[in-house]
Amino acid sequence: MPLSVIDKKILEEVADLHEIPIGAYNIRKNGEGAGRNTTANIDIITKVDKPGIDVIIKPGTKGESVHIPVILSEDMNDLVYNTFEVGADSDVLIVAGCGIHNSGCNTAQHDGIHEFFVRKGAKMKYVEKHYGEGDGSGERVLNPKTIINVEEGGIVELEMIQIKGVDKTKRDTTVVLGKNARLIVTERLLTTDKQDAESNIIVELRGENSTAQIISRSVVQDYSNQVFHLSMRGYAKCRGHIQCDSIIMDNGRVSSVPEVSAFHSDAQLIHEAAIGRISSEQLIKLMTLGLTEEEAEETILKGFLN
Repeated sequence: MPLSVIDKKILEEVADLHEIPIGAYNIRKNGEGAGRNTTANIDIITKVDKPGIDVIIKPGTKGESVHIPVILSEDMNDLVYNTFEVGADSDVLIVAGCGIHNSGCNTAQHDGIHEFFVRKGAKMKYVEKHYGEGDGSGERVLNPKTIINVEEGGIVELEMIQIKGVDKTKRDTTVVLGKNARLIVTERLLTTDKQDAESNIIVELRGENSTAQIISRSVVQDYSNQVFHLSMRGYAKCRGHIQCDSIIMDNGRVSSVPEVSAFHSDAQLIHEAAIGRISSEQLIKLMTLGLTEEEAEETILKGFLN
């Protein structure tokens, strides 16, 4: 399926792709395949019982990547089920993301259910970016659901980013960690206008000496609304830390609900949450360097979300 100029722009936004990537990839456009490539170590197979793909990464695969971006237009309701098998002792990058261009009056919606099996000793970095554009009145809706099972010694790094143009989103993420497994989550979220965002992250530290860190940063502007539920549960000797920081502006609303629960005497879990406005001292300092108030504000927000 050919890609338009708009399609290529969206691919750049959600997957940092300026051209078709080297390595394994699967590009989905309006519910259909728009391009696919596999390698000797990474196979991509179309599911036969429901929409979606199986990505199979052989044990020992090092330094390879998989790109699985989705492009959606107006009046589309897309649902996919993707399963990832990350083989033992592998080290891979998986880049997902969905971009919606909606210039019409009907809703465009993508629901993606991704399940990962990170096998013993494997390392996976998973980047998920969401982006919306278009001058139509139709909503741009993205609802990702991510389920990750990490076996002994596995390492998972998640980057979940949404910084423009999505009217509604509900993000559900569940991670279960085995013995000596490690998780690092970085979430960055910006809402404007009347946009609505909900993020639910549950981490279960079930294996001895497992560790987890969640860092969530968000900016809420105009009349938009954000709700965060971050839950960490320790079932063995483990360590976990939640940090949730939000900047509130204009008439925005934000609610942050970090939760830690221990079911073992050697579980060490910490949570922190902060909501506040931009510091006037920061604005003044940048304005003395020659920036306008608007430029200073933009610089602060960009630094906060990077």
